[in-house]
Amino acid sequence: MDNIRLLLTKLRRLLASRGRKGDDIDELMQEAFLRLQTYCRDRPVHNTEAFLVRTVLNLSAEQGRRARNGQLISDDGEMLALLDPTPPPDEVYAGQQRLLRVKAGLERLRPRSRQAFLMHRLDGMSYVQIADELGISVSMVEKHIARASFFLRDWMARSRE
Repeated sequence: MDNIRLLLTKLRRLLASRGRKGDDIDELMQEAFLRLQTYCRDRPVHNTEAFLVRTVLNLSAEQGRRARNGQLISDDGEMLALLDPTPPPDEVYAGQQRLLRVKAGLERLRPRSRQAFLMHRLDGMSYVQIADELGISVSMVEKHIARASFFLRDWMARSRE
């Protein structure tokens, strides 16, 4: 019984020297004894004290790595909070120019194609809803939207040239 007390005291001091405190020490020692018991099911342990010392040291190191990795993730999160999510001015300007170009292209479309296209893309209406609203067939809605889509694709491609 004294041997067990000495072993427990030795393990506690060892973990305390590694910066572990109170509940951490108890959890690490409990895990080490559990691993010893599991290991002994399959094979014999010739030096129980050495096994437990090595196990608590490994568990302590693993716990330290997890804590550091968690801290790095936390620090990265804090750094992300400091970053400005708004795009840089040149990207804002380029976006505004693209928007003006799309607007100019929309103005060049036939009125019915523009109307069907905007009802679908901006208002989220289905082809059937657009057909009912405009009093035309679904097939005609498909043609208007396809015509507008192809025209705008080509229009925007020409603006990059």
